Amino acid sequence: MNVYEGFLNLNINTSFIGLEKGNEDINYFCTPVGAEIIGWEGVDGIHYCFIEGFKDMVFAVNPVSCCDKYVYPLANSFEAFIRLILATNCTSALEQIILWSKEEFEKYLIDSSIFPEQTEVLKILTSKLNLTAHPQPYEYVKELQASFDYSKLIFSDEYFAVLGLT
Repeated sequence: MNVYEGFLNLNINTSFIGLEKGNEDINYFCTPVGAEIIGWEGVDGIHYCFIEGFKDMVFAVNPVSCCDKYVYPLANSFEAFIRLILATNCTSALEQIILWSKEEFEKYLIDSSIFPEQTEVLKILTSKLNLTAHPQPYEYVKELQASFDYSKLIFSDEYFAVLGLT
């Protein structure tokens, strides 16, 4: 059993760490073709997915992106994704790395409160999946995003229409 299957078998409420289960049939204009949604941030339509053709890589999809990308990689594998969450306590900081400097990222982590429910979910992920926190989450995500070939992502006609690129 792989880490993703193990995660699904836990059957726990992961909304406390920004990985809310939701309707997988909902797609936004910027959800790539071939996306399998694995969780929702719970705000602004932000969701996380695997994309057909990219193996186990985990992507963030942000319909209200403040940068020039609506879709960007966060981890080479679901295991790495969970380890990044363990390092940052939730998906929010990971999703924002594309916009932030290291100082902004670190300040966010210092200033963020952690709730008992979050702590409980993180403990379960650590013990049941036998994973540890990633030692350098910011550097890992930045390096992955810098080396990723964004031209390989495939979008629907709606994406191009919404952006006025048709």
